[in-house]
Amino acid sequence: MPEGGASISNSAANATADPAADPGAGGAPDKAGPDPATAAAAALRTTAARRTGLLVTLLLGGLTATPPLAMDMYLPALPEVTRSLHAPAATVQLTLTACLAGMALGQLVVGPMSDRWGRRRPLLVGLAVYVVATALCAFAQTVELLVAFRLAQGLAGAAGIVIARAVARDLYDGMAMARFFSTLMLISGVAPIVAPLIGGQILRVTDWRGVFVVLTVVGTLLTAVVWAKLPETLAPADRHGGGVGEALGSMRGLLADRAFTGYMLAGGFAFASLFAYVAASPFVMQEIYGASPQTFSLLFGLNSVGLMIMGQVNGKVLVGRVGLDKVLGIGLVVVVAAAVALLVMSLGVFGEAGLVPVAAALFVLMSAMGVTLPNTQTLALMRTRHAAGSASALLGTTSFLIGAIASPLVGVAGEDTAVPMAVVQLAAALVALVCFLGMCRPWAGRTGGRA
Repeated sequence: MPEGGASISNSAANATADPAADPGAGGAPDKAGPDPATAAAAALRTTAARRTGLLVTLLLGGLTATPPLAMDMYLPALPEVTRSLHAPAATVQLTLTACLAGMALGQLVVGPMSDRWGRRRPLLVGLAVYVVATALCAFAQTVELLVAFRLAQGLAGAAGIVIARAVARDLYDGMAMARFFSTLMLISGVAPIVAPLIGGQILRVTDWRGVFVVLTVVGTLLTAVVWAKLPETLAPADRHGGGVGEALGSMRGLLADRAFTGYMLAGGFAFASLFAYVAASPFVMQEIYGASPQTFSLLFGLNSVGLMIMGQVNGKVLVGRVGLDKVLGIGLVVVVAAAVALLVMSLGVFGEAGLVPVAAALFVLMSAMGVTLPNTQTLALMRTRHAAGSASALLGTTSFLIGAIASPLVGVAGEDTAVPMAVVQLAAALVALVCFLGMCRPWAGRTGGRA
């Protein structure tokens, strides 16, 4: 973990002082002295950085934990929801798709807003709406209403995801940013571990609606702490005063960067492989392989532990010693290999596979995400300092939209086979690898992608 506020302050101060690191910070002062607006922006950034520490790091981790909390605590309840609302499994899975699509579209809106008005105001509004939408989910009487409320939940919850990345970009650069994203993965990785466990235990004493009650309480507490403790990190001088046209122009400029787009697509399809597991595993593990809700929760938590451990190996061991492109390439190859193993077992090529080998392959796939996802984000964001909100929005929107498309595909053959899950995972992983190799060209040795 970064050494509290000191390392963040140093990173921000270095970025401010170094014109190469931040072109908008200005060069050496001329004989007339530094520009007042530039000096004010530098002072604000440094002051905000100094105010950050362990609490703000935990807050950013909590904001990035919003998706796993909203998704994973609800997963053990999916079979119960199908019975309670008298809806088919494929329709109930749309509640996951709706939330994911909402998070994707919401980031596309909130990201540019945060570049224009700062990070705090859009974040607090989004969190407040998220709390209301989550509470409404607990009272949904039909699957259609639940899908609608989950869409609203995702749209509002997007604020926490996109702004957490933008704040990290405000405060960090280079290898420090890579390490910080790995730290965020450690913090937010706790959520997938405890969320299904909590969800499984909630189902022992109440029904699936109680899950959303707990999520409402958690969202309320997070909103209160963010309001009290999270400082503004984007100086007024660094904000974009333009409207929709400027935001779209900024995004077009980012997409014109082939390497940025390659990292964005590689991360998006890798996330789709992960989300195919998230959407299908409750049915695959419980309905096909006979795991109880509690056993499923334990296995899901174990996979999240693997992801966390590899995230820390990435941040503490690999970053600074091995090129980020090389680590990312190895991670994608491992994901492809694990998906191949899952497909072979699902097809019964070597006989009927049991729960243990399938769970082992999923553990390997999830663990590899610990080096794949943070490095795609880092390598993409290293190519932009200004418009970090727009860049973060593009990264998040792409991941969630591709994941939303992948989600319903895992159920096309019904609840009695794991083949669709494995096919979607393998196809997404292969596309991610092709985008990385074909568009990012890691052999070119760009400075931004090297440790």
